[in-house]
Amino acid sequence: MTFLTIGHRGVMGVEPENTLRSFIRAERCGMDAIELDLHLSKDGALVVMHDADVDRTTDGTGPVAEKTLAELRALDAGEGERVPVFEEVLDAVGAPLQAEIKDVSAARALAEVIRRRDLVRRVTVSSFHDEAVAEISALVPGVRTVLIASRWGGDIVDRAKAAGANSLALNIRRLTLETTEHARAEGLRVIGWLVNTQEHLRLVRALELDGATTDFPEIRRTGRFTA
Repeated sequence: MTFLTIGHRGVMGVEPENTLRSFIRAERCGMDAIELDLHLSKDGALVVMHDADVDRTTDGTGPVAEKTLAELRALDAGEGERVPVFEEVLDAVGAPLQAEIKDVSAARALAEVIRRRDLVRRVTVSSFHDEAVAEISALVPGVRTVLIASRWGGDIVDRAKAAGANSLALNIRRLTLETTEHARAEGLRVIGWLVNTQEHLRLVRALELDGATTDFPEIRRTGRFTA
């Protein structure tokens, strides 16, 4: 597989994060894949939002899990955008998606959508939660999975393998050649995040990573010459 440039929450550096507007912009900018985040609403909808609360990214307040989809729909998610559900993103863009499970309880709902819509080739599932990666791997045989970590110990590769992950997505500021080589030796791909500067791109190249997650569309263009 070739080097992948992944749009973080769409292209959140220039558009409201995790909105259809951001995802469509990411696709138009040629991102190889688009990353988004998933929670469950109070009534079980698979909603696209990063935080457990709506406060930071909308004009509302309170936990996502305590709001119905209708209540979430009434919020402004930035520039008049509404909080989308996962199925809407699938219909709005044709690009490959990396769906991050923020709330472990969303794993089963995501698995159901992937199976029903035959998305194993299009959707990669990621999470900071080992148990979410393990659950989705068991529920959807053959799905590509990614274990994410910001801080980790020497067992990170073993954790990824135990959870059934195919790849690791690791904080570029803490990633070392030793970790990368260990992961590769065990058959894991390695993605760096967040890659938003030329310095980060140089590190991506030095570590010979398989991909980079970025907030900015121009990173894809410059990354083609540096990674």
